[in-house]
Amino acid sequence: MTELIATHGLTKRFNGLTAVHQVDFRVNAGQTSGIIGPNGSGKTTLFNLLSGYFAPTEGAISFQGRDITRTQPHARVALGIGRTFQLVSVFTSLTVWENLVLANLRFQPGETSLGRFFFRTARRARVLADCARALEWVGLADQAGAGVDELSYGDKRMLEIGIVASLKPRLLLLDEPLAGLSDHEINRVVEMIEGIRKRVTVVIIEHKISKIVDVVERLSVMNEGRLICEGTPEEVLCNPQVRECYWGKEGEAC
Repeated sequence: MTELIATHGLTKRFNGLTAVHQVDFRVNAGQTSGIIGPNGSGKTTLFNLLSGYFAPTEGAISFQGRDITRTQPHARVALGIGRTFQLVSVFTSLTVWENLVLANLRFQPGETSLGRFFFRTARRARVLADCARALEWVGLADQAGAGVDELSYGDKRMLEIGIVASLKPRLLLLDEPLAGLSDHEINRVVEMIEGIRKRVTVVIIEHKISKIVDVVERLSVMNEGRLICEGTPEEVLCNPQVRECYWGKEGEAC
């Protein structure tokens, strides 16, 4: 399989704290991967490095064979890297439809200047079609005109994932997509991930391990900023070091 994104000795320090330490992480095109680990293990910091929100202290990142270590976040989106956040990140003062259209317009070819972005018409057939398709896909088509502040937290999560998916990324980074959701909403999101992973490479950070083990092909474990184990879900969850990390020395063996 072709390598899509890779890190080489990736390290991020905040003053005296090393949040990510010498991480070599790779994802192949078409692969669905999960990242697990205790709170504070460096998972979200790794996502922030991959998506460009943090610059690494050391190391490098490549995407489709191209060095993107110093590439800005918006330029990474244009290259095909999309992400969601632990806390839902949408414009609550706008409608569902407006959120989708704005995101799609911003990353259309030629929209590199603020002038073109703000003063060109939003009525472009391709943009509107992509937005309509995304709303159908996440089950929010009947709420297109609703204000985002009227949505449930689960529907806001659906909207956020729909916005990123509508940009047609090559790599989709989902940061705890199941956090704060009811069991019904969790099932909806898992079904959505099942559908989208057939078309795009997905990496998921998640604490609800049991909900993603049947979705991911590969699982990586972080602890104290280091990548301590990788493999199939079965291999990883039976690894003694991983079991001690999660359940302590008294955890039952596989």
